[in-house]
Amino acid sequence: MNATFVLIHGAGSDSWYWHAVTPLLRAEGHDVITPDLPCDDDRAGLDEYTDTVVAAIGERRDNLVLVAQSMAGFTAPMVCERLPVQLLILVAAMTPKAGETPGAWWEATGQPAAQRELDVIQGRDPDAEPDLESLFMHDIPEDVKAEALTRDKDQSGTPFEKPWPLAAWPGVPTRFLLCADDRLFPAAFQRRVVAERLGIVPDEMPGGHLPALSRPRELATRLLDYWRLRS
Repeated sequence: MNATFVLIHGAGSDSWYWHAVTPLLRAEGHDVITPDLPCDDDRAGLDEYTDTVVAAIGERRDNLVLVAQSMAGFTAPMVCERLPVQLLILVAAMTPKAGETPGAWWEATGQPAAQRELDVIQGRDPDAEPDLESLFMHDIPEDVKAEALTRDKDQSGTPFEKPWPLAAWPGVPTRFLLCADDRLFPAAFQRRVVAERLGIVPDEMPGGHLPALSRPRELATRLLDYWRLRS
């Protein structure tokens, strides 16, 4: 049975993030939708992000599979409240709880301490100025990295300000895929947060925070397997 994969990118990004994954899913006969969120629009918050995804899906609502990267973990569950989603897949994602703003999520989950601890363990200076290439792109091929750097968007702070509006996680089958070499959301941190907030054990794959750029074929295989083996 074919699915409609809706691939939702993270903060400061656009649909190009999925450019290497999309043809792999389509080659297996699936439909793919890749919305562009209004990341650099200060008028847009989580409601507008959700509206953007719903509008991109339109009437193509058969066998919907939402795939949420990073900050899209806040948006995808909101889409699930409006559309008949069959499967929700979180990839290196933030996992909100009721009433929490995306801005408060970091301290509430202990992310800064977890990132700092990993930096120390791996020999990086935890007090150094943020290095986006080291944090996000350490395992991405040089040609892909060069293109990604030209596409980087300014992320508005607006969606970080208002509380996540859902009272609870939607009743949609949910899978979580963490990246074992993620420097932003370390693996041990994600295992704990996912267990506490979703009550599930995350699956794991190699790679850093942006697997659609560093390991697109393996990521696509994982997504296809989640759909094929859904229960």
